[in-house]
Amino acid sequence: MIDRYSRPEMRALWSAESRLARWRDVELAALEGMVEAGLAPAAALADCRAKAGGFSAADVARIDEIERTTKHDVIAFLTFLEERIGPSARWLHLGMTSSDVLDTSLGLTLRDAATLLLAGLDRALAAVKSRAFEHRRTVMMGRSHGIHAEPITFGHKLAIWYDELGRARARLSRARDTIAVGKISGAVGTFAHLPPRVEAHVCQALGLTPAPASSQVIQRDRHAEYFTSLALAGSSIEKFAVEIRHLQRTEVREAEEPFTAGQKGSSAMPHKRNPILSENLTGLARLLRGYAVSALEDVALWHERDISHSSVERVIGPDATATLDFMLHRFAGLVEALRVYPEQMKKNLGLLGGVVASQALLLELARKGMDRQAAYVIVQRNAMKMYEEGVDFRQALLGDADLASKLTAAEVNACFNPERHLAHVDEIFERVFR
Repeated sequence: MIDRYSRPEMRALWSAESRLARWRDVELAALEGMVEAGLAPAAALADCRAKAGGFSAADVARIDEIERTTKHDVIAFLTFLEERIGPSARWLHLGMTSSDVLDTSLGLTLRDAATLLLAGLDRALAAVKSRAFEHRRTVMMGRSHGIHAEPITFGHKLAIWYDELGRARARLSRARDTIAVGKISGAVGTFAHLPPRVEAHVCQALGLTPAPASSQVIQRDRHAEYFTSLALAGSSIEKFAVEIRHLQRTEVREAEEPFTAGQKGSSAMPHKRNPILSENLTGLARLLRGYAVSALEDVALWHERDISHSSVERVIGPDATATLDFMLHRFAGLVEALRVYPEQMKKNLGLLGGVVASQALLLELARKGMDRQAAYVIVQRNAMKMYEEGVDFRQALLGDADLASKLTAAEVNACFNPERHLAHVDEIFERVFR
């Protein structure tokens, strides 16, 4: 992922130096397991530990140079270790296949990436919760099909977001557990040259779980679950961003992204304040869904393994995790600084002359003994006067003889009280936030 859409913490996790360090850790843990199993000398392990070291940019360049000849990244890495360590390096990778290193280290990387993502989700959850309680009783118009429906509160809207983000967190936490597996089972997963106890040692040392059964690779349904959970989280963020974009429209203007000192909205129109953060989140969510599809395509490999998944994962591993990481922190910052305009919300509540009280009136007429369909006709015909003639809905109702036979003026007026829509806000919050 380009630097513009990634944070340093996630970029560092996927750097070449970090990747090589994880390969080293897998190899050393495997050799340690071999020593414990009596399959390799302890002196070789001590020598390899002492000399393996870390990896600099110059080391990365040297390994790349070797790979240009070998056309094999793991062999290039092992050749480099032989140059650095000397004869003891021959005990590294004993009985192992490349995917033992690659898949186990990928499990480590995706696990650690998920930890960063969960921290980002926690920040987003905290931001949404704070603003939800701030606006628990800030009344605004609820909309369905983009049309005024009935009043809600802005806090209620945010409580829904919080609940959804909670599910995203639970999915990602499960996916982290699913992906945090390793394998040191050899060329086709049969442990033909190393016993399972070596794999168990490696996984315990690295904080992973051994894959119960593997071929040459860890099965890619695990990875598909992981990247799908990322895409779902991104899609939820896009949903929230689209809502912010709607609320920021000039004709609505109930909420607005922060507009900082010196910021410019348009090269041509100095007055513009555009929802660029939310639009950016929408675009990035599209990438995440594409990465998820690619991960699903990786599930079907030939026989015990082919490498059709390899090129895909080299791209989607760093890109998908960096993208969601960036999105989570951008969204959290957006919510933290979101401008909310309660007075504009109040103004918009009255745009349709009170017709949004139609259901309350319908139900009140039904309670008074009127047939529901007959009540519907009375309420609707008066509501349509507002649309077609600009007549105030409440005044139209009070002048309707059929309605007056069932409801007093006081009962009609009570149906327009927005407080009826706040009666259970606290209960909803208790259910969501507990």
